[in-house]
Amino acid sequence: MSAEAAVKIVSEHSPEEISRVTEWINTEEYKEKNFAREALVVNPAHACQPLGAQMVATGFAGALPFIHGSQGCASYFRSTFSRHFREPAAATCDAMTEDGAVFGGQNNLFKGLENAYALYKPKMIPVFTTCMPEVIGDDLTAFIKNAKLQGHLPEEVPTPYANTPSFNGSHIHGYDSMMRSILQTLTEGQKVEGKCTGKLNLIPGFDGNTGNLREYKRILGLFGIPYTMMADISEVFDTVCDGTYRLYPGGTKMEDAAESINGKVTISLQKYSTTTTMKWIEEEYSGEKLTMPMPFGIKKTDEFLMKLSELFGKPVPEKLKEERGLAVDALTDAHQYLHGKKFALAGDPDYLIGLVSFLLEMGAIPYHILCSRTTKKFEKEMKALLATSPFGAQGKVYINKDLWHMRSLLVTDPVDGIIGDTHAKWAARDARIPLFRIGFPIIDRVNLHRTPVVGYNGAVNILTMIANKFLDIKDETCENQWFEMMR
Repeated sequence: MSAEAAVKIVSEHSPEEISRVTEWINTEEYKEKNFAREALVVNPAHACQPLGAQMVATGFAGALPFIHGSQGCASYFRSTFSRHFREPAAATCDAMTEDGAVFGGQNNLFKGLENAYALYKPKMIPVFTTCMPEVIGDDLTAFIKNAKLQGHLPEEVPTPYANTPSFNGSHIHGYDSMMRSILQTLTEGQKVEGKCTGKLNLIPGFDGNTGNLREYKRILGLFGIPYTMMADISEVFDTVCDGTYRLYPGGTKMEDAAESINGKVTISLQKYSTTTTMKWIEEEYSGEKLTMPMPFGIKKTDEFLMKLSELFGKPVPEKLKEERGLAVDALTDAHQYLHGKKFALAGDPDYLIGLVSFLLEMGAIPYHILCSRTTKKFEKEMKALLATSPFGAQGKVYINKDLWHMRSLLVTDPVDGIIGDTHAKWAARDARIPLFRIGFPIIDRVNLHRTPVVGYNGAVNILTMIANKFLDIKDETCENQWFEMMR
């Protein structure tokens, strides 16, 4: 086949026209048209609900996530996790096709559950949906009940389920729905009046950083506080390589999750990814229940540790006091490299609140703050946070916008850097600014998911990454007479 026959040119443009449009999309005129968009979404800074549901399902020991939908959808979720964590992402699906779209997916679900249990012997099969079964109105309640009545799945196998349509909400809403369903299923009949396990139930929320989860567990270990983390993906998506394949390498033990309803304290560290879960916990769980911001930076970490000390009657460990002093010293030593710098940020609402809080502590300016699927409540909370510091006075919040909107902002109203996940790299490249990769997914760099960004150590890690990149740029771009040994 000739080169001419291999490529079908739909339309041709002259080099002059290409150059004209390239320049035009960097103008205020184009930005105005770009922000007038209503239906089209270009490069959103979020994933879909089922992906969040799979993260929760993966975080319980012996659980096999089950996707009621097509193989293509299942492959997307699994590949996204595998690319981010560089680990296998075990899950199965019932491979709905055109027949299922017309006649419903009950038979697919029957066969899928039967085969999944026969082959992999999971202790729990959390089921969640994709677009196809949601559009046609598949009834998961009836389907799963019928599957057990007809012998496709043993009655005793816990089968929590969540409706997670990809066309609505985002990954944090799928996380929320699946978490609530799993806890409802495992804690049913387990509540005992007057019983207290003395434990902390910690819900980290949708967090693709296994280093963060390990940092939480290290902090609780230093306090001597017994805990159950739900859902704990730290060993599932960051496991050892010793020649042995582990289908179920870690996760929250189901018996611990079942007992969580009798816990002493339940804390969620992400308000926006656990909204309905915490509302249900408020009604059903024993003990104290509260939602706190992620412990980014010094102030938020102080608040987290002081609250733990208050709730469990334990002093803040000397080791953590030492880490605080070291972090304050490190931030003081290097604050000048961030002070006065303007930043754009894109990501999940809870992450954005934490990162903006950290930047304000450093005297940096959170300038463009974009959350691509959220509510007016988040916008109000972010504006209130910006108002707490003179460095937040210039900050602008953009909700339900995407990264193509962000590109227009970056090229017409420049900043010094952008914080976000891998999807922001195109906007960063066009604006010729560095991208500081914090969030999910990060699929073009390695091991960032192992480096905590919460706690005192996390504050030092963020500072080090940002400051050293700015110093690298200085060395790479300065004229010879300004190329110095010391920065």
